[in-house]
Amino acid sequence: MPLRKPSPANPVPISLPAGPIYRGRFAPSPTGPLHFGSLVAAVGSYLEARSNHGEWLVRIENLDPLREVPGASRVILKTLDALGMEWDGEVIYQNQRYNAYQTPLAILERQNLVYRCTCSRKEIADSAHRGIDGAVYPGTCRGRSSSEGYSGAWRLKTDNTLIEFNDAFQGPVRQHLENDSGDFVLRRADGIYAYQLAVVVDDAEQGVSHVVRGEDLLNSTPRQIYLQRLLHYPTPSYFHLPVVVNAQGEKLSKQNYAAPVNASDAVPQLTSAIRFLGQDPPAELRESDITSFWKWATKNWKPWMIPRTKVMKTS
Repeated sequence: MPLRKPSPANPVPISLPAGPIYRGRFAPSPTGPLHFGSLVAAVGSYLEARSNHGEWLVRIENLDPLREVPGASRVILKTLDALGMEWDGEVIYQNQRYNAYQTPLAILERQNLVYRCTCSRKEIADSAHRGIDGAVYPGTCRGRSSSEGYSGAWRLKTDNTLIEFNDAFQGPVRQHLENDSGDFVLRRADGIYAYQLAVVVDDAEQGVSHVVRGEDLLNSTPRQIYLQRLLHYPTPSYFHLPVVVNAQGEKLSKQNYAAPVNASDAVPQLTSAIRFLGQDPPAELRESDITSFWKWATKNWKPWMIPRTKVMKTS
């Protein structure tokens, strides 16, 4: 049976900002400088927002201090600025928003939709079946009451109600969460809030109407939609871009030593990014200034030209 949902009479309080119908965002993690893969995601989200006469927000997703590289947030923002990517409003830092995440978790707890999990990774791996993103937690600790004084991670109970949405680029996506991903963590045992909860709360509070990001996050989206429904948040439109991979077929990332974006050579790198996204800029655009680049790119943005497969970065 589907799990009991929080009462609409007691939703999480959200104060949506006034503004345009379209509000997008770019939300990098400061684990290092921007590389070509993250540049593609930034450019795609920026052009979708600007071509729709919308706003573009920047949020720094720095929940985990052990993964954050000192100074990386500042470097990322300086790079975006040097690339002529102007954001609207103040930059939000997730590590300053723990109180904002505490309230929805408490509401879910009062509704008996979360529980404490003390299972180790080995215990989960030994008892789990394979799902869309690896081992599916089998719900070992699900019967525990949150009032029994257990420590450990907070997990959200899932059910097998079909979660489906139509991605603006990838098309129809369907998941049965209990089978496909299992009960997932909202707050780790060390007190750090998990990405799934933080991103849902932040998108709602910032009034984000459209999420444009990499395809590597596509399988997370049904979990986020499930949380949005439980908390009575609006669900944004989603647009998942193809990811950049290296010669070994691995997603380009800081972990596999992707080269940082050279902000002093802005227009050629921006031109490479829109070519990756299937656009066909004139050759002379590489020699233009940043203002001319963005004017051309915004006016001529054709999202239907984006290739529908992962693409290798060859240079």
